[in-house]
Amino acid sequence: MKALAINGGAGRMGQILAGGLSATGRFSIGALVDTQAPHELFGATYAPSWDVVDATTIDVVVDFSSPEGVVASATWCAAHGKGLVIGTTGLSDDQRRAVEEAATKVGVVIAANYALGAVLSERFAAMAAPYFDRVEIIELHHDKKVDAPSGTSIAAAKGIAAARNAAGLPEMTDPTVRHTVSGARGADTIGGIKIHSVRLPGLVAHQEILFGGPGEGLTIRHDSFDRLSFVQGVALAADAVDASPRLIDGIQSLI
Repeated sequence: MKALAINGGAGRMGQILAGGLSATGRFSIGALVDTQAPHELFGATYAPSWDVVDATTIDVVVDFSSPEGVVASATWCAAHGKGLVIGTTGLSDDQRRAVEEAATKVGVVIAANYALGAVLSERFAAMAAPYFDRVEIIELHHDKKVDAPSGTSIAAAKGIAAARNAAGLPEMTDPTVRHTVSGARGADTIGGIKIHSVRLPGLVAHQEILFGGPGEGLTIRHDSFDRLSFVQGVALAADAVDASPRLIDGIQSLI
């Protein structure tokens, strides 16, 4: 049984992961790391910083904290030979480089989304991409999400663009030539794929990938109605990593 430390352990996602992962019977929760004391400990020790975490009691770190917290987790894992699972999004280029540097010393999984359905929807979208003229993405999240567009939608756009490129299709161009309101057509991403971000209270994490072709359309939608939807994917990632250096970008290869 692997012992986990969760960075961001006092947050909503950290608490759900602690409860969900311990309930699988495959993991114990050794430490919850957060600047605020967690509501529930799930048998773990509370640590206000990495400085007070006993590395001998931890096998893998799970980080759902902040971009700055990811760098701290990566540094600690690299120094102590512990695997790292990252679910935090919105990393800068420098923060991403810190993660990649840690992966030269220990195993790291970094993914924009750990819901199995979300990962499968990206796979299905890449399969559909060569057969439709156009595609746009709508991603919908709770109003406390601080980054836009979501990492999941960016990953989906990259996969679709790669599939279109492999099929020899040109980059899409927007047929709209007059914008009455700037930004109404969403954000331009790789391959000319538009992403539209919605932030509303009551939502968790949702995404629609809309394809259009002559006389037909295809919508691939995934809904996370509860943050429990991320537990299975995080468990797969935590099983996969250890001190052996490697970087797993996304959990597609684990499904």
